Amino acid sequence: MIERHLREARSAAGEVPARSAGERPLRLVVADDQDLVRNGFRLILSSYDGFSIVGEARDGEEAVELARRLVPDVVLMDIRMPRLNGIEATRAITSNPLLAKTRVLVLTTFDVDEYVYDALGAGASGFLLKDADPDEIVAAIRVVARGDALIQPSVMRRLVETFVAARPRGGWGAADVAETRRAALTSLTDREREILVLVARGLSNDEIAEELFISPATVKTHLARVMAKTDAHDRAQLVVFAYETGLVTPAP
Repeated sequence: MIERHLREARSAAGEVPARSAGERPLRLVVADDQDLVRNGFRLILSSYDGFSIVGEARDGEEAVELARRLVPDVVLMDIRMPRLNGIEATRAITSNPLLAKTRVLVLTTFDVDEYVYDALGAGASGFLLKDADPDEIVAAIRVVARGDALIQPSVMRRLVETFVAARPRGGWGAADVAETRRAALTSLTDREREILVLVARGLSNDEIAEELFISPATVKTHLARVMAKTDAHDRAQLVVFAYETGLVTPAP
């Protein structure tokens, strides 16, 4: 199922342009408990322009520490690691205000949809299987580094619907998190809620602007406010938030 979602996402996204000659390399941290996997990513990424691996972590705790110390652009995060798993490490990184510009791309060998949902709920900006082609891995890194979600909103919507329908509301079983989400939802204006609903339905900024008879620039301004109020890093997290709080409900 995940492979199908990723194919649809890549088809919808098209080619991701390479970085310009004058831009600084993207600074990356690779977190995986297998030396072979980390070395593999280093070899792959060293063959492409525009990337610099500034740190490698063997477990989740080390990944969090390296992120705090190095403030990379992207952390490539394994899920199953000792001491601290990749989901909790992702949550620690994305909840740190000092790492607001650091994105997490979760990499796993496990083709299990629930991991995607949990990773996004923890704040990851993307998800990719480890056996993806090198070009796909490079494209994924560039996508999340520029602040976009790897899985397109319309694809994300279908995925989130599947798991929200099967789970109790409240977000990963934490009452305090559920209360925080409800408070964030209450803080949104009517217009912000309206835009959030359209984001959750998979509309782009231009499509939202056309739907509401406002300019794309106005949509961006509202989205920035919604992200700030909901503590979301990107559109993927906004989609999860909309479904988790019940603002948008799964299609029957």
